[in-house]
Amino acid sequence: MNRQAKGRTPRRPPHKKPSNNQKDPVGVYCRVRPLGVEDEECCIEVISGTTIQLHAPEGFKTNRNGEYKETQYSFKKVFGVSTSQMELFEFVAKPLVDDLIHGKNGLLFTYGVTGSGKTFTMTGSPGQGGLLPRSLDMIFNSIGPYQAKRYVFKTDDKNGMEVQNEVDALLERQRRENNLPVPKTPSSRQKLDPEIADMIKPEDAYKADDVDEDSSYSVFVSYIEIYNNYIYDLLEENQEDAIKPKPPQSKILREDQNHNMYVAGCMEVEVKSAEEAFQVFWKGQKKRKVANTRLNRESSRSHSVLIIKLAQAPLDADGDNILQDKNQVSVSQLCLVDLAGSERTGRTGAEGTRIREAGNINQSLLNLRTCIEILRENQMCGTNRMVPYRDSKVTHLFKNYFDGEGKVRMVVCVNPKGDDYEETLLVMRFAEMTQEVEVARPVDRPICGFTPGRRHRNQAFKEELSRKLEERGGPTDRDLPSVINHLVHSLPPLPSSELTDPHDDITLPRLIEALQNRHRIRQMMIDEYNKAANMMKSMLQELDNNLITKDNFIHEQNGKLEEKDKIIQNNKAELERLEKKNKMQEHKIDILQKTTKIYEDDKRSLMHELETRDQRLQRELSDKRRLEQRMHGVVTDTQYKWEKECDRRVNAMQLEMQNKLWVKDEKLKQLKAIVTESKTPGRPEPPPRQTQPKRPSREERLPAKRSASPSPVPTTTPVRPLHRRSRSAGGEKWVDHKPSSSVDLGTVLQPVIPNAIQVSAPSEKALSKCDRYVLTHQEVASDGEIQTKLIKGEVIKTRGGGQAVQFTDIETLKQELTAVPRRKRKSSEGAPANENASDGAWTDVETRCSVAMEMRAGSNMGPGYEHHGITKRRKP
Repeated sequence: MNRQAKGRTPRRPPHKKPSNNQKDPVGVYCRVRPLGVEDEECCIEVISGTTIQLHAPEGFKTNRNGEYKETQYSFKKVFGVSTSQMELFEFVAKPLVDDLIHGKNGLLFTYGVTGSGKTFTMTGSPGQGGLLPRSLDMIFNSIGPYQAKRYVFKTDDKNGMEVQNEVDALLERQRRENNLPVPKTPSSRQKLDPEIADMIKPEDAYKADDVDEDSSYSVFVSYIEIYNNYIYDLLEENQEDAIKPKPPQSKILREDQNHNMYVAGCMEVEVKSAEEAFQVFWKGQKKRKVANTRLNRESSRSHSVLIIKLAQAPLDADGDNILQDKNQVSVSQLCLVDLAGSERTGRTGAEGTRIREAGNINQSLLNLRTCIEILRENQMCGTNRMVPYRDSKVTHLFKNYFDGEGKVRMVVCVNPKGDDYEETLLVMRFAEMTQEVEVARPVDRPICGFTPGRRHRNQAFKEELSRKLEERGGPTDRDLPSVINHLVHSLPPLPSSELTDPHDDITLPRLIEALQNRHRIRQMMIDEYNKAANMMKSMLQELDNNLITKDNFIHEQNGKLEEKDKIIQNNKAELERLEKKNKMQEHKIDILQKTTKIYEDDKRSLMHELETRDQRLQRELSDKRRLEQRMHGVVTDTQYKWEKECDRRVNAMQLEMQNKLWVKDEKLKQLKAIVTESKTPGRPEPPPRQTQPKRPSREERLPAKRSASPSPVPTTTPVRPLHRRSRSAGGEKWVDHKPSSSVDLGTVLQPVIPNAIQVSAPSEKALSKCDRYVLTHQEVASDGEIQTKLIKGEVIKTRGGGQAVQFTDIETLKQELTAVPRRKRKSSEGAPANENASDGAWTDVETRCSVAMEMRAGSNMGPGYEHHGITKRRKP
């Protein structure tokens, strides 16, 4: 017995796996289920072969303002309600089966809301087989003539594959059949379950192209379910105990030496036909967890996974036996996954165990969406976030596919009824996000170094040898019993040899004659045989000579082939060197592109930040300029105000000092007059009658030059100074419009308007109550001084019931600051010796108030220069 050879696992070791920069997006297809009831409201419309449109059902608000909103989603292919199972298989699963036969892995799973047709799409019904039975049928239609005998390929417990010769396989088959309580009979269509009979019509059969005829194949299937985040083997044979049944044991996930995930202890059944494979599947399907809910009569309560492994090994150089080399054994697998549908417990009416099942189903689907979202973010944004595959058994089992170990395709099944609109919307968003995830394209497996067409040449040689032997009368292996029988029957029959009389002289001579005749015929046959043998020897010698000649020719050709092989090896080495160099350059280009992208992103962010700061700086500069202008205006106004205030205070102090000096001068003059009058003899004359003093003219009001001697006291009776009435005074009611921006100049004389309503902005209500209007306007004159204008007008009622102002007069008030000459104090001549004698005359109130002062509004003279010593008129 030869030693068993262990084959490779389905995938390449990580350290030997060549990097492949080519990536393909996850293929996402959409299938729309027909409506169950004709009068149900439909919320899905197929627009084209790749686009569908969702519209909210009646009474459903899709956004906050309650507007009607329609959304469109695109897929690689959209299959409407009239799509057949065969058309769906041709577009979705057939390419994956082709890749499986050519040594590549594949993953196909159905996704959707509960009751959307996922199980029908995957399994189908009699006469309408789904993706799973059609995939099995295509596999066996393609590799049927090239299958190895049972148990030539043998699985181990570590996700590996062993290969053994036919003798060991025969012993293994006998041993297993002896251990079975009931002998196993090959499956056939007559023994299939009626529920799965005639799944596929003969005219719907498919066959793969370019199948390697120089390899032997064997198919293994395993069927598991993931229920409540536990893995159970649906093909495991449990010893049934009616009294105390044992619950099924859950399986665990392990990682093989090539870092591929597999289910440890899972049964893998070798099948030799599509019927047998589907019979094994249906046996496990009956054990799957299903339940009756409000939305689905047979709702799947678990995720089911059918794993199809295809082991293949090349034939030897003669094309007769399988090559016993474990490095040449290749295993590819196709996973067909039927995911349980997401559901809302409020709609399904689940209770107790069903609520727990629904929660685990939704949690596993949520983790699948999370993994897809993080993969998409890592690929699009260049991040390196950890994908949480281990949070769920579904994602942990298929993590190798998303890492680039095979093609991934998803069929999104949707139910167009309006009740499933919200769940369907979430499914569409997940499908749209899944299409943006890219998976590395699998690399083709290496080709062995044997000459192709070995099986065909071996069969042709056997057929030609049999034909030659038939032509030359020689027996073939299959004709040897018939040839022997023919030779026996070609001899003459023996006569009857029964002797009844001892004196019988007829029987023995007749027997002797027959035996001599048979001997003669036998000798002739020996001669013919020797002649044929000699001829055969000559032919064999001739064939040997030809064979030697051909061997020499072959040796010569082998020498040339060796030279060609050396050239090919050199070219391969050069190609490998160039490929390594190309990969290195591509890696550098990728690094440079990523660096460039990072720099461009940084540049854009810096440019955006620079623009933002520039705009902020411009705003700050404009704010600064406005603030400077405002502060400059405030400083100017404050400076001007304080200058005016200082000037006013200086003028007031000067005026006060001048008045004090004038009072003292007047006192001195009075004292001098008293002293002078006291020296005159006789009684003084009585004062004349008081008359109305004449108002001094403009020339008389001009300040006279002060002399050193005091002026005499006026002899006229003091009168009341005339009061100059303003033109704005009157019996009318005024609107006094003073803007809030008016500056208080702090002057002594201010315009006073009686019966006035003071406003900062005119209004119709104020104008309706008054007859006159005055506006106080301030502006800077040409000499830099502020002048105030009183713009006066009359309020006129209009025909429309409103008020209008007609301006009639402008009164200008101006304040002028002039330099006051410094008054020098001179001692008066003839001052009395006793100054205290006249103090009493100035201390009484009447004497001090007997002098009135008047200043006209708008006069250019300061207050110190425009006072008149007019005695106050006394009452009679």
